Amino acid sequence: MYQRFTLLWLLCFSLGACIPAVPPDRPPPHNLVEPFLGAWRGAAEELGAPRTPPIWVDDFQVQFFARHLIRAVDSRRAVVEPLAPDWESSYPSDLLNRPVSPLRASLAPTDRAHVLVAPLEQMSIVVRIPGYSGPAELHLYDVALRLTGSSSFEVVDGLATVTAVARGRLGPQWAMALVDDQLAGVRQALFTLDAQTLLQTGDAELDPLYPRLQALMNQAAISYQLNGRTIRGYRSPDNPLLWLRDHVYQGRGFRYFENDLTSALDAFRDAQLPDGSLPDVLDYPERFVTAFRKEVESDLEFLYVQGVYEAWQATGDDNWLQSHLASMRRALSYITSDPLRWDATRGLVRRPYTIDMWDFSYGPTTISPDGKPAPRHWIDADTIWGTFHGDNTGLAYALELMARIETELGEPDRATVWREQRRVLIARLNQLSWNGSFFTHFVPEDPNVRPASVDPLSQLSLSNAYALNRELLDLRQGRAIVEAYYARRAFDRAFAEWYAIDPPFPPGSFGMAGGKGENPGEYTNGGIMPLVGGELARGAFRFGAESYGFDILRRYAALTRLTGASYLWYYPDGRPGIQGPNTIPTDGWGAGAMIGALLEGAAGFSGYGSRFAELQLSPRWSAEAGFREVRATVRYAASDGYAAYLWRRESNALRLSLTSSAAETTLRMLLPAEAVAQPLQVTLDGKSVPARVELLLNSSYLLLTLPGGDAELVVSW
Repeated sequence: MYQRFTLLWLLCFSLGACIPAVPPDRPPPHNLVEPFLGAWRGAAEELGAPRTPPIWVDDFQVQFFARHLIRAVDSRRAVVEPLAPDWESSYPSDLLNRPVSPLRASLAPTDRAHVLVAPLEQMSIVVRIPGYSGPAELHLYDVALRLTGSSSFEVVDGLATVTAVARGRLGPQWAMALVDDQLAGVRQALFTLDAQTLLQTGDAELDPLYPRLQALMNQAAISYQLNGRTIRGYRSPDNPLLWLRDHVYQGRGFRYFENDLTSALDAFRDAQLPDGSLPDVLDYPERFVTAFRKEVESDLEFLYVQGVYEAWQATGDDNWLQSHLASMRRALSYITSDPLRWDATRGLVRRPYTIDMWDFSYGPTTISPDGKPAPRHWIDADTIWGTFHGDNTGLAYALELMARIETELGEPDRATVWREQRRVLIARLNQLSWNGSFFTHFVPEDPNVRPASVDPLSQLSLSNAYALNRELLDLRQGRAIVEAYYARRAFDRAFAEWYAIDPPFPPGSFGMAGGKGENPGEYTNGGIMPLVGGELARGAFRFGAESYGFDILRRYAALTRLTGASYLWYYPDGRPGIQGPNTIPTDGWGAGAMIGALLEGAAGFSGYGSRFAELQLSPRWSAEAGFREVRATVRYAASDGYAAYLWRRESNALRLSLTSSAAETTLRMLLPAEAVAQPLQVTLDGKSVPARVELLLNSSYLLLTLPGGDAELVVSW
């Protein structure tokens, strides 16, 4: 019956028998039947010949022309609707180029209220083709009109239920039903693919960690009006102001749930001085605060570049990035040329003798300009000058990020200059400061300067943990820093080895006017900081110490679960560090670093460009046998950039289902120990591919380059 109907339908159109007669000076084009013919007659000159036969789209039958479509209202009436000039790019090519079936198919989710679907979630689709029984196909297309899946199924008495997996770019997803390879029906928005950052591992400590830390960080967000605009940023854990340093470092975590990533950085750009220098703190009119900078600090300029780059990564806004380009260039010029910040003899960033990156220098309490006792925030005749490694590893990182920015914005020659500057800087720093195990905390310009009662070569300061993730260490250096921290993991001395500096300075070395930090084990003078733990964990994953990374995450998860809080620092015995009335138990700095360790270290998500377009994926769940199935998704909340996977471990195999917004993917998947000595069989989307394995100390990773962001991978041994 179906075949007979098809032949009659084709004969009808080939002979023109279905088209009523029209005046001889205006013969109707082929494929025109009522009600489309009547509408065409009224605008024949403008419409021209039809681009397609009548097609069932959603609940209407439509016919496309060069710049218009005609939509049937009923069997007698139709309306003409204009199309955008580039309208064909808004429709899947299959819709416009496939033959059209005489059958009508309608498609709908089994749960019509189920409009939002998560990546890799299975959903059921009802397909109705009245009067038909037989084979059919379902094709799914994402919002970018990429084919994301196809299924063959059987229709029985006009009805079928099809199971599909949601993948591809975020947004409304197209669906098409085909019969005999002919288009039977289209649904423009069968469902909407939407992603939220989540992690489901089956681990009772790790699974609640991200939502707990997000809730803590939300309490550190502040918004206020400045110069007629609303700015939003993340405050210091012990100060209610918006500090560039605190805001940028917390961005490691809040970019996964915060929509406003640009307003605070715009305000810092606008506060930049003509020489290229930046303030520590923004104006805060309600608190009668004017932007200022602590003189002893030399890290603000590279932090500004890092903050802009990472905000652009999450938003993908090239125009916004361009608006900061000149300011970033001036900032890097200032930090690498001004005599107050740059040691021309060593060719490295200089600063007064501070504890790591902090804003007070070596020596007794001094007197502030308002006549009050204060830490040594100022530069004077007694200032001790030298090289602090963290300023220089941070600058090296910013130079690489600046090179990427210049390349993105069409200045590849400038990128080459920044990278050469970075190469020379790293070589100089290694020669001066690398002691074989980590970077020496501070190298005075005067070789006769030595702090009392402490060996500078033994002092491990927190920016060594930051160096692990600044893309400048070789494998030997990275592993040496990780091992240096692990060697200080002694629970009879401290509940964690996340020291701000160890060993600490003797009492009174840094005058704090009675505040915390004068004594060992307080604040930056040997206090325990989750921000160190987070960077250390992320670095441990990076440098082949995956089990240590999981150990740090679990200890921090237990700490926050038991206390419901996270502080900037703790005493070695576990008491929280309270600086004063402005201290809050929602340390976004440490929480953000731990989110980075969880999502970028353990789950392995990172991106080279913006919005995960160039996805770098390194799932590390094989480090522990207890992980059997992991569902992981990350999304930049300010854009549609996301990636999601389902990782499974079987007796002699690993399976990975991946979908994302990526245009290309570099996959480095950790292999379980029992697979290392075995021959590997690898299939990608059902096809066998060569197995390439990279050895990272005692860890082995499978390496693959994928042309897009979707894959079905099986590794067996």
